[in-house]
Amino acid sequence: MVAAVDLGSNSFHMIVARLQGGVLRVLDRHREMVRLADGLDERHLLSIDAQWRALACLRRFGQRLRELDSGNVRAVGTNTFRAADNTADFISQAEQALGHPIDIISGVEEARLIYLGVASSMKGSEGRRLVVDIGGGSTEVIIGQALEARQMNTSIGSWWWMMK
Repeated sequence: MVAAVDLGSNSFHMIVARLQGGVLRVLDRHREMVRLADGLDERHLLSIDAQWRALACLRRFGQRLRELDSGNVRAVGTNTFRAADNTADFISQAEQALGHPIDIISGVEEARLIYLGVASSMKGSEGRRLVVDIGGGSTEVIIGQALEARQMNTSIGSWWWMMK
């Protein structure tokens, strides 16, 4: 079994799957609106309330992932984790709640993973693709072909942040 955990600015996602006969079969899927970015203030500090919401969700995810080897779990923090100045203190609590390491990934890596996820779900198209992901804290624009992201642009300040 393998699992992926996406810690986004608005929601946290977890997918648990098993590789069977060369095909990845989703066994479990959870999504929670954590609204982590709502807790980011003008000084770029993550509020205690936002941290508590995130930790409660990660504890629930961690119960499901408890039996999995850490090598089979990939957890990534995205834009709000990159933007917060007090992430270092929070991340150790988050890893303990989840029971697995959390990588804070760059915007370019986030774009690459988004593209790979979209391209992997599309059948029979080897042509060029444009993928746009408008998230709670950033927007990624990716041009790729087949399973390869070739050009990536990520910007902080997606529509959600502009409305704040």
